[in-house]
Amino acid sequence: MHGEYKVPGGKLVVVDLEVVDGRIDQFRLAGDFFLEPDDALPLIDRAVDGLRADTDAAGIAAAVRHALPEDAVLLGFTPESVGVAVRRALSRASSWRDYDWKVIHEGPISPNEHLALDQVLTEEVGAGRRGPTLRIWEWDQPAVVIGSFQSLKNEVDPAGAEKYGVQVVRRISGGGAMFMDAGAIISYSLYVPTELVQGMTFADSYAYLDEWVIEALKSLGIEAYYQPLNDITSTKGKIGGAAQKRLGTGSLLHHATMSYDMDGEKMAQVLRIGREKMSDKGTTSAAKRVDPLRSQTGLSRAEIIDRLVGTFTKLYGATEGHVTDAERQKAQELVDTKFSTREWLERVP
Repeated sequence: MHGEYKVPGGKLVVVDLEVVDGRIDQFRLAGDFFLEPDDALPLIDRAVDGLRADTDAAGIAAAVRHALPEDAVLLGFTPESVGVAVRRALSRASSWRDYDWKVIHEGPISPNEHLALDQVLTEEVGAGRRGPTLRIWEWDQPAVVIGSFQSLKNEVDPAGAEKYGVQVVRRISGGGAMFMDAGAIISYSLYVPTELVQGMTFADSYAYLDEWVIEALKSLGIEAYYQPLNDITSTKGKIGGAAQKRLGTGSLLHHATMSYDMDGEKMAQVLRIGREKMSDKGTTSAAKRVDPLRSQTGLSRAEIIDRLVGTFTKLYGATEGHVTDAERQKAQELVDTKFSTREWLERVP
């Protein structure tokens, strides 16, 4: 069995192993990480050899940590990342390059159509009718997208929304509200088989699925990094956040929104951003919570999107794709029967 795990912000961890009588056998660790002293590597191999095959990632990490000498130095990986790689091998997880990726970047549609497409395309990947896909959003009207479990009245100021003509919609994933002014943010969705994140915790999967974004932002000169659970941030402030929804069909929706040119004052009038939320982010003003990509790069929104798509394509070999007529029709049906209804929007009043 073979497993790989690219540590977010770190190095590649590769494991090979067999399972004999319910226990790990012939375990070998490799990768482009750094480890001192040299003789610590066989110590790790011996620590994992013989563990029960149902040992969780935390248990594997504990065995590795216990086996390491006190002066061991691990750079680019951790005992926890070894545990994740082992669980991925045992669960026969797939990797990015195992798939024929498509990138969709089409013209603007309404916010509810975006949310409906997220559900439809995730279901299509789960059913095997579509391969894994990255989709970049375009829209031409302001909106607030609230999380699946958020209270509408607690998150949105109706007077502010009416003042600025902001449509309020609800997505199928959890997480917090997104203020999406037209042309002011960059949003994308990933539709992937759950096999891609097998062996990972939910927290690990967030950073793993956005690692390509961090690499793209760094190539633009942004000191970007992932802040658990789901924030894409930089040394100059938060850039955006991600959310996920896992369907029972064996597929996963992962989408994220990053600020390009946020009007913080307008956002503060539309969203009810409480003191607890701001203190959690280490800020005192809602207008200062998001640091736009424009201020950090000086580039147009289109140029940043081109770099994102280019990085994804270089890493994973993606080609251009499109939403099919059948998928668009299914999405429109969902808009009419679910996403545009008061019942869905007010599911948590």
